[in-house]
Amino acid sequence: MLVTRGFKGKRRGGDADRLRLPPGQFLTPEFPVLTAGPTQQTQIDRWTLALQHGGSLLGKWSWEQFEGLPQTEITSDIHCVTKWSKFDTRWRGVTIDDLLRAAGLDAAPTGFLMAHCDGGYTTNLLVADLIGARAMIATHFDDLPLLPSHGGPARLLVPHLYFWKSAKWVRRLAFREEDSPGFWESQGYHLRGDPWREQRYEGDQ
Repeated sequence: MLVTRGFKGKRRGGDADRLRLPPGQFLTPEFPVLTAGPTQQTQIDRWTLALQHGGSLLGKWSWEQFEGLPQTEITSDIHCVTKWSKFDTRWRGVTIDDLLRAAGLDAAPTGFLMAHCDGGYTTNLLVADLIGARAMIATHFDDLPLLPSHGGPARLLVPHLYFWKSAKWVRRLAFREEDSPGFWESQGYHLRGDPWREQRYEGDQ
């Protein structure tokens, strides 16, 4: 298994920590568990991840095949729309860039993507927010397999957006030409969710 290192933050204190907090956020050492429905319990031997564009299947991987893809480790701050932030979280998984390469694509389709998950959860994203080492399918947290309560066996990780965009129990990524709201976005949450612009709800700039 090939493991590469992603961008890694440095621990800082005082005023430097405050500069890392987006507006309206507070820092916590905990990792709160927030879920719209029951925790999904997906068995590894039944897990697959599909990559689609319109009605075309671009690629599909079993757990064993997915684990054989290039692995990347990153350390990143995460920010929840409920106003907690956690610094220097450590993850391992497959970047969206490497997933696209594994599907034989030289570049990502332009436009938008809908992430589909076990339990019926969905969230919409700009493709630009997923490529260029900005997002991954994460399978490990703090060097341990991701717990189901935190989205295991695999979740989408998009740390520069509010954490509801980092969809738990992800199973399918569908590229599309037009944007449309996912689960929380249909309930009034912002279509993009940039914490530095406080894009929490529909109508926020």
